[in-house]
Amino acid sequence: MTHAEGIWQQIFAFDHYGELLGLVRNSLVAGAALGLVGGLVGVFVIMRDLPFAVHGISELSFAGASAALLLGVNIVAGSIVGSLVAAGAIGLLGARARDRNSVIGVIMPFGLGLGVLFLALYKGRAANKFGLLTGQIVAVDTPQTSWLLGTSAVVLVALALMWRPLVFASADAEVAEARGVPVRGLSFAFMIVLGLAVALSVQTVGALLVLTLVVTPAAAAARITASPVLLPALSVVFAVASIEGGILLALGGSIPISPYVTTISFGIYLVCRRAGRRRARAAGRATVGG
Repeated sequence: MTHAEGIWQQIFAFDHYGELLGLVRNSLVAGAALGLVGGLVGVFVIMRDLPFAVHGISELSFAGASAALLLGVNIVAGSIVGSLVAAGAIGLLGARARDRNSVIGVIMPFGLGLGVLFLALYKGRAANKFGLLTGQIVAVDTPQTSWLLGTSAVVLVALALMWRPLVFASADAEVAEARGVPVRGLSFAFMIVLGLAVALSVQTVGALLVLTLVVTPAAAAARITASPVLLPALSVVFAVASIEGGILLALGGSIPISPYVTTISFGIYLVCRRAGRRRARAAGRATVGG
């Protein structure tokens, strides 16, 4: 076997694939829930220009998960605590965009530094450390699945309750505030919801690549539609396709799940970007011709 064939075998090896499928039932269920959450939350991340906040929250989520790993407690719970601390700090201290970016710029290295410290102190399996950075949903067990599904339900209920006023406030905050919409309260509430969504996504693709699940699907959908119904629907479809496809491909290889999820997600974005450009050119020619 050549070196190139050996590398390809690590990425795509489908020996006994049918037998392995039974081992990822929990992962596929959790992946569907996380795709739904990431796709819906991502719509508001794009509308409110918060991709940088997602990355900042993920660093504290990583620190919380690392602390939980060190202490031997539930990793998902630790990740959620870290995310909520970061989201609360950003929501309280960063009301304006300039202030928010400064707060995030301070939080990110602090969270990453704490995470590295906790992992350095942890003497267990190296795979557990690596999984926090690159994702480990293929190894999700029943207790973790219960945590993930329960937290996903909380996020979805919160989004359902605030959806319409949040869309209004995200589109035009000044007009929404003049109409009596509690813009600041909604902004803080959404940051908490975002924190939960990021914590869930960290369990899937790891702290380093969380943007691919919370940002990329919605950004891809926004390239081809502005419909208030079709945009979130497509964002969810893209997110679920990315994560479920990543799980199924990762099962046949020996590398972490995150490269598969990010590649599928990025591929979808490129296709949507190209389709959006073609549609814009066609609309321009129709306008000129009319």
